[in-house]
Amino acid sequence: KRTLLPLHRLEASAVIFPCRLAMQLPELRNMVLELLECIPPLLLLLLACGLDHILFTMLSIIQKHSFVQYSFHSSHHLAVHVTGTSLMAQLLRSTIGAFNTSSNTQMETSNLACLPQPQGMTRQQYVSSCLPMAILVLLCLAQVYTYRLRRAIAAFYFPKREKSRVLYFYNKLLRQRQNFVRRQQKRLARRARQTPALGTSPLEWCCQRWPRLRRWVRRRCRVCEAPETPRDRVCSVPTCQALFCGPCW
Repeated sequence: KRTLLPLHRLEASAVIFPCRLAMQLPELRNMVLELLECIPPLLLLLLACGLDHILFTMLSIIQKHSFVQYSFHSSHHLAVHVTGTSLMAQLLRSTIGAFNTSSNTQMETSNLACLPQPQGMTRQQYVSSCLPMAILVLLCLAQVYTYRLRRAIAAFYFPKREKSRVLYFYNKLLRQRQNFVRRQQKRLARRARQTPALGTSPLEWCCQRWPRLRRWVRRRCRVCEAPETPRDRVCSVPTCQALFCGPCW
C-alpha cells in the first residue's frame, strides 16, 4: 500500500511544519519579501538622520564663525567757569552753570540674537527614532510564526473545510509523487540507453571493482538523491549496482 509518510526531501522542503521552531523554506521566502518592503522606510529614516546631522553641523559652523561683537566707549565733559564778583558774574554763573555736564557712555552689542541656535539630537532621541523600525523588523520575523496559527483557527471554526483541505493536499502530494517517479524512470532509462552502465563515474567504478570501498563511500539514491540508509536497495544487475531508497524502489 502506498503511503505519503515519510515525506521525501523535496516534498518536505515545500511543506510547513507548525511545530518546528526553525524557519522553513516557504516561510523564508515570504519573510525576505516582507523585509525587502522595510527597505524604503529604512532608507527614509537614514536619509532624515543624515540630513539632520548635516544641517546641525552647518548651522554650528555658521554660529561659530559668524559671531561679531561691537564695543563703543565715549566720554563727554563740559564746564564753564565765570570769574568775578560782580552782579553780572553771579548772574552768569547761575545761568550758564546749568550747562555744565559730564557723561560717560559704554555700549557693547553683538549679532548673537541673529545667529542660528542649532540643537543636535541626543542618543536617546536617535534610539527613539529607530525603535519603530526595529519593532517593524521584529514583527516581520515574528509574523512567520503567527501565520502558522491560521490553519488551526480555520480548522477550529470550519472542520469540514479542514477535512476537504487535508484530502486535497493528500491527493496533490500523491499525484506529484507519482509524476516524479515516472519522470525519474524515464530519465534513468534515457541515461541507460546513452551509456552501458549507470555508474560511470570513477568513484563508482572503483566501488564496483573493489566492493569493500562501499562502506567508506556515502552513496545516495539514484532518483531522489536521499542519503543512504540500511533500508535502501541495490540494483541486482551486476553492471548497474545503483542505489535506490524504499519509496523510489
